[in-house]
Amino acid sequence: MSAMERTSPLSPSGYAICFTGIVSREALRFLSQRGRFLSALVRPLVWLFIFAAGFRSVLGVSIIPPYETYVLYEVYVTPGLVAMIQLFNGLQSSLSMVYDREVGAMRILLVSPYPRWFLLVAKLIAGVLTSLLQVYAFLFIAYLWEVEAPLVGYLTLLPVLVVTGLMFGVMGLLLSSLFRQLENFASVMNFVIFPMFFASSALYPLWRIQESSPPLYEICRLNPFTYAVEAIRFALYARFDGTSLAVVIGVTAVFLILSLFVYNPSKGLIARRGAPAMAD
Repeated sequence: MSAMERTSPLSPSGYAICFTGIVSREALRFLSQRGRFLSALVRPLVWLFIFAAGFRSVLGVSIIPPYETYVLYEVYVTPGLVAMIQLFNGLQSSLSMVYDREVGAMRILLVSPYPRWFLLVAKLIAGVLTSLLQVYAFLFIAYLWEVEAPLVGYLTLLPVLVVTGLMFGVMGLLLSSLFRQLENFASVMNFVIFPMFFASSALYPLWRIQESSPPLYEICRLNPFTYAVEAIRFALYARFDGTSLAVVIGVTAVFLILSLFVYNPSKGLIARRGAPAMAD
């Protein structure tokens, strides 16, 4: 390999340096925003400590896979709360991308010699890594609350969290591509998080939803959040749910392709002020 090839920005080492730089920048941003970490934990902890404890004597969960015995309601909702953390983090990461686009930082990044897909995927992976810290912090608190899973389940859960985190990240990326202003994207987040969370198997088993409301059951069955929750639920008990993982991977691929196609960094504030657009 020649000296020019070794120093080329498009060499493998150049890609590695670029990826490390993007991940380091996101990590520093995450460390400087402690409120983001705490806010991601407040919602699921409220559900776990207050709602789930209150519903314990009212809502029972029968023996359904992956459970081998009757479980308390807070045990059942924990995988859904994990998915909620990842969904919130995915949208928060995309919110930061909207901000970067507004101030022009994303435009500067995307005029580098690296392909757009690599830069956006690197930012998505950085967001997933931060979500892993939040999820395991929540699971540690849940463990102290006596919501326990097999120890091996915390290891088998890791690759599934990466896949589901990517799905929520590309979902947020696609949404960020459709909204020009920071305040518009921030306001739409709640209209995405709560309908996806409630219309899923996060709070109630699908068979119970089907008994009470067949139309709602069909909505839950078409909701990708449901499959993310079930993939997490099975992985937490060292079980494999191939159907849910296949749906999550398929949705991730479709959303990523759409995001790469429609993402335009020139939609930000600089472009609206009439500055000449930079090449992508």
